[in-house]
Amino acid sequence: MDYQAILDEFLELLSSQGVQVRQESMGGGGGGLCEIRGRMIFFLDTQASALDSAVQAGKAVLKVIEDPETIFLKPAVRDFLDRVRQME
Repeated sequence: MDYQAILDEFLELLSSQGVQVRQESMGGGGGGLCEIRGRMIFFLDTQASALDSAVQAGKAVLKVIEDPETIFLKPAVRDFLDRVRQME
């Protein structure tokens, strides 16, 4: 599974949790999660690589979902999320 597919899985998961996903040109940093007026928004940097964006989306998933072990994730997505968790 490539990084774009993993990113797509994370974005779908964030959306299912009520997080608004916005695509913005931000200089290549990968974006990130923030709360504005009580709403969670994930900014996806359209200039970032799929790997950088997947890492940022994975960090957002770990903040939004209390226990990711309780939801189904494809094995490659779960492995990637575990690696992101170790980075923090």
